[in-house]
Amino acid sequence: MGIIKASKLVHEYIRRDEEGNVESIQTAVDEVDLDVQAGDFIAILGHNGSGKSTLAKHINALLTPSGGTLFVDGKDASDVENVYDVRRAAGMVFQNPDNQIVASVVEEDVGFGPENMGVPTDEIWRRVEESLSSVGMLRYRSHSPNRLSGGQKQRVAIAGVMAMEPKCIVLDEPTAMLDPNGRQEVLSAVHALNREKGVTVLLITHYMEEVVGADYVYVMDQGKIVMQGTPREVFSDVDRMKEYRLDVPQITLLAHELKKAGLPVSDGILTRNELCGELKRLHQSGMRR
Repeated sequence: MGIIKASKLVHEYIRRDEEGNVESIQTAVDEVDLDVQAGDFIAILGHNGSGKSTLAKHINALLTPSGGTLFVDGKDASDVENVYDVRRAAGMVFQNPDNQIVASVVEEDVGFGPENMGVPTDEIWRRVEESLSSVGMLRYRSHSPNRLSGGQKQRVAIAGVMAMEPKCIVLDEPTAMLDPNGRQEVLSAVHALNREKGVTVLLITHYMEEVVGADYVYVMDQGKIVMQGTPREVFSDVDRMKEYRLDVPQITLLAHELKKAGLPVSDGILTRNELCGELKRLHQSGMRR
């Protein structure tokens, strides 16, 4: 079993009137299957209302399934007795870092989680230093979070989660409120944690360029997983992505348009270097003729 295993997972939002009668039921997650292995970097895509954030909250036991099963690090996430263990295994980073920062000094904020877990003081400070180093924020340890940029705040929020030493970190659109530089800072920090620390990452995003470096991609629509595969496999089907009101990376779209215009480029071009290499190959093959 993977570190995250969902089978036919369902979540329904039930609306009731003042007398407790059911007025409506909205299925936000509809029989979703997931199998995430330890150390994977997974991206989850979907337009607003597709159910991706609801799915994320289940992995951190913030919501309880209406149906199906979800196991996180071998623990049944629907069992209230497992909530603490599930949240230790899967840390959560939200869209707005200000919602997660609780202290007036960076190092105190990062140490807040381990302190609540009863970690000894010496171990807390070791974790604080290591976590801040891992996201490139150690030199700001004595700063006030209020003096940091949005990208720096988000990296502090990630460090605060990492200080609790989770096996998995779930990031729910962590760059949505950041400028391009801040997005790059956060994404680089997350990839470093995955690569160097072996932390399993689930990244929920609507920025397609952030997905290129993932191991596997799930696309959600109306609560269901409608596409899945490697980034190259998913982005190769540009027209189907458009059906679900999703973009593809700009370079992928450019290559797609070149192919539609008659240039025999490969499907699923993901980076500028790949496209340049493809065009160079076509140019050289034309010269040889």
